[in-house]
Amino acid sequence: QVQLVESGGGLVQAGGSLRLSCAASGRTISLYVMGWFRQAPGKEREFVACTRGIGGITYHADSVKGRFTVSSDNAKNTVYLQMNSLKPEDTAVYYCALAKGLSTSDNANDYEEWGQGTQVTVSS
Repeated sequence: QVQLVESGGGLVQAGGSLRLSCAASGRTISLYVMGWFRQAPGKEREFVACTRGIGGITYHADSVKGRFTVSSDNAKNTVYLQMNSLKPEDTAVYYCALAKGLSTSDNANDYEEWGQGTQVTVSS
């Protein structure tokens, strides 16, 4: 059984930083595509970034490019999302997810396992 557990969310002022973690069990993440999504109140779930262990590929949404960085620690079976220069519009619940296949994707339908989410709130 796959379990994804996010942590690291919280309240931060605009311009600040947070690092989210997603600890995985039941699967070896280096063999899969792992993604980060977010959902703000009243909005649809939005792709943030993903990484594929095979080939070391990363992909970031334009809205976070240059500010957020996805990475992984295979020894810890954990994926991270380093978030810098945070803005109030980054406020959302952030979810990590494990993809069905080996292709990187920004489509939530291509992911089959999800964590419970962690709240990130950025104050202005």
